[in-house]
Amino acid sequence: MSLVVYLAALVFGMTSVLLFRRPRTAMRNPLTLSTCAAVVLGALVFVCAAPATLATVNDLTGVPNFGAPLTYGMLSAYSCAVLVLLINWRGGPRALVRRMVLRSMAAYGLLVAAIVVLFTLADARTERLTDLDTYYAGTPFMREMILLYLLGHSAAMLVMCAVCLKWGREVGGLLRAGLRLILLGALLDVLGFQLTKYTAVVARWTGHDLDFLSTTVAPPMASLAALLCSAGFVLPRLLPPVVAHWRGLGDYRRLEPLWSLVEPVSTAPKPPTAWWQLPRARLQWREVSIHDALLALAPYFDHRVRERVRDTALRVGRSPHQARLTAEAAMLLDAARRARAREEPPATAGSYRLHATEVSGPSGLVELAQALVRPPAGALAPDGAARTSMTGSMAEPEEPHVA
Repeated sequence: MSLVVYLAALVFGMTSVLLFRRPRTAMRNPLTLSTCAAVVLGALVFVCAAPATLATVNDLTGVPNFGAPLTYGMLSAYSCAVLVLLINWRGGPRALVRRMVLRSMAAYGLLVAAIVVLFTLADARTERLTDLDTYYAGTPFMREMILLYLLGHSAAMLVMCAVCLKWGREVGGLLRAGLRLILLGALLDVLGFQLTKYTAVVARWTGHDLDFLSTTVAPPMASLAALLCSAGFVLPRLLPPVVAHWRGLGDYRRLEPLWSLVEPVSTAPKPPTAWWQLPRARLQWREVSIHDALLALAPYFDHRVRERVRDTALRVGRSPHQARLTAEAAMLLDAARRARAREEPPATAGSYRLHATEVSGPSGLVELAQALVRPPAGALAPDGAARTSMTGSMAEPEEPHVA
């Protein structure tokens, strides 16, 4: 059982590391900070609840069952952190948010203090590592302590269910998906963990033995519920950057034909080659380098080539935008050949802005790169048969011509 609980704690810990990867930024963002706090406290709850941890804590303190108030206090702190996270997630006037956060922290602070006081007053000399809730269900003060921590956790989960149901109708996209995961986790916690705990405790009060619900059913249900809630909290915050990096990696690869063509004339600083560099950073370096190379090749642009290829592309049925891209790709190939051969700039050279330089982001460069891997319109015969391809390297470019 301890191994399963520690694995759940490890998953929580890794999630908090991903969320807190930029400490300075995270510390200034209440939402990120409260998310990390909830996830870290959830991990600590699992660590404290493991029988191996309970036995170690009891031995170190010399107090039988000292791990119980520690675990219950940590669970109450986690419940409070969940409410604070929901408050920050909802947002609103800063003063109102701050007031609600302070009230939640005060309420659960009193709850933790009550748990400690009740444990101090109780007679719990027999160490119980897995069935403390049911073993001491009828013991004065321990009974009240057990009910208090369960009620405090139930309140937080029920509030979470209500909030998720309400917000789920108002939002969409990843936020709605995250709320559904949180709702599923909260319901699983209420039904799989809390209800089984209540049932086992009440069964003890009535003279029945349903301890297996508390010792065998409740722990895995709590682990699964907490993992679902954690996934729901982090999904809207982690998935967009992951998707952005994935798209960045795709754009980085699609720019390869263009980069291979213009790399020899780029004077931009070489990008760092560290293995840990993220795709979006690599894409940014490649964009800067390509734009620098395009500036260097601008004096070699031959507008006769561009106009000839554009007109041919329009005649064979390409759209004006496609014709422009194909013409610019042909002109760029010709300029790269001239620059490599150290020829004089053509007499028709002049100021011209490529489509790739008129749009923000890498989309324009990607379109230009993809135009390089398609047959240039200027090399089309009257019957539309392609004679050459733009995929050749800069070492052996072919000047586009009209058949």
